Amino acid sequence: MTTKIRLKRMGAKKNPFYRVVVADSRFPRDGRFIEEIGYYDPCKEPAVININAEKAQSWMANGATPTDTVKSLFKKAGIK
Repeated sequence: MTTKIRLKRMGAKKNPFYRVVVADSRFPRDGRFIEEIGYYDPCKEPAVININAEKAQSWMANGATPTDTVKSLFKKAGIK
């Protein structure tokens, strides 16, 4: 089982916000996930990024790979 840290789209049409979740790579984008570790709201000014750094680092230590978008969010949030 390969796990990924990725975004799950939520919100209304043309007003999205995203949850940062840990999910099995075989499941669909908005489908089942293992754990929610934060959220990202690009519609607010400035964009709101709230990620639990301890959970993110523990999942990466256990082999979860973040997607490119999540990597950039981690960088903006100050997470390794």
